[in-house]
Amino acid sequence: MEYIVRDLERKFMKMNQVFKVILVMGARQVGKTTMLKHLAAGDNRTFVTMDDAQNRELARRDPKLFFQMYNPPLLIDEVQKAPELFEAMKEICDSSEESGLFWLTGSQSQKLIRQAGDSLAGRICILHMYGLSQAERLNIHGLPEFSFTMEGLSERQRHFPANNIRGVYDAIWKGSMPGTLLMDQEQRNAYYDSYINTYLMRDAVDDNGIKDTAGFLRVLRACAAFAGNLLNYSDLAAAGDVSIPTAKAWVKILENMGILYLLEPYYNNELKRMIKTPKLYFCDTGLCAWLSMWTNRDVLMNGAASGHILENFVVMEFVRLYSSASGKTGLTFYRDTNQKEIDLIVDTDGSLHPIEIKRSAAPERKLVKAFDVLKKASQPVKNGGIVCMTEKVFPVDDKNYLIPCNII
Repeated sequence: MEYIVRDLERKFMKMNQVFKVILVMGARQVGKTTMLKHLAAGDNRTFVTMDDAQNRELARRDPKLFFQMYNPPLLIDEVQKAPELFEAMKEICDSSEESGLFWLTGSQSQKLIRQAGDSLAGRICILHMYGLSQAERLNIHGLPEFSFTMEGLSERQRHFPANNIRGVYDAIWKGSMPGTLLMDQEQRNAYYDSYINTYLMRDAVDDNGIKDTAGFLRVLRACAAFAGNLLNYSDLAAAGDVSIPTAKAWVKILENMGILYLLEPYYNNELKRMIKTPKLYFCDTGLCAWLSMWTNRDVLMNGAASGHILENFVVMEFVRLYSSASGKTGLTFYRDTNQKEIDLIVDTDGSLHPIEIKRSAAPERKLVKAFDVLKKASQPVKNGGIVCMTEKVFPVDDKNYLIPCNII
């Protein structure tokens, strides 16, 4: 399979100019190692994986000897399996003025972030990688940073094919893992079955100490059924036949593994009666579809959960978009006890950009009235819109637009 250029490459190489250690975190099989191997081509950088039992045992037992055998520059894969390396890395970093000494990959983990941050503070940059974006799938690169203006959205639309519901739900159903792109349905079924049993369940047992694997899988399937909804631990626990504390712990583990994404609610002291529960999404909609037994694109597109899975898809496209952007961006949503809701709020450059997500080519324009609740917020509210099945960018009013969901 031909290499797929990743948007994170630009940010990674820029950080490589100033940091001695760069850690790329993300779920298994999203392309972390493939990207770093591609960037390391011709770089005289040694590749070592901690999935290798001998390497892992040496790294844990004698980190200094490990680095005598493997001199930097190094690419160390699945470094979370040998956190004992971090202190030895610190000594090497402090004895050298060179940047880019260590490139690391690791499965998503708060424990790993804490261990790496504690040992390598000031020396390490941590980047997060997700599955393929729509632009990456289509080999569209070099786009200007996303803008909510009419000019910016129209320019972006020029680079993408026409928006249509079948194309969007095909992308949702196939998911974002590079390995599934060219697979047929039979191959895809085998891939996800292997992914869960080979990677996800093994990591749950080995790295997180989970003993009730059957219950863990039930909770995972329940999460797929509730994707795009407010996180309700009672419902998850009941569906998984486990206790509420267990459901909470396992959702956290799945989030740390890069399987789930929890979108936090927007908070502002001036806004009252806000719901403080996060919303539950899958980082890969293909995995969510497989777990939910949606056997093909049309079953998914015409099913009762089609609106929720579209919302999941759009939210994760924004997550991917901003994970490789130059600035810092916050993503939240709004809902209050009066049932007023905004599906997504993009907080960037000190301003809020409200977004509604609808499975319609001509959504009602009054939907943007919901954005008025943000007038009491302490930050200015600027351009936003309705991400939907419209074929082209179109103004709703002087600040908001209909935005084709395939150009995010």
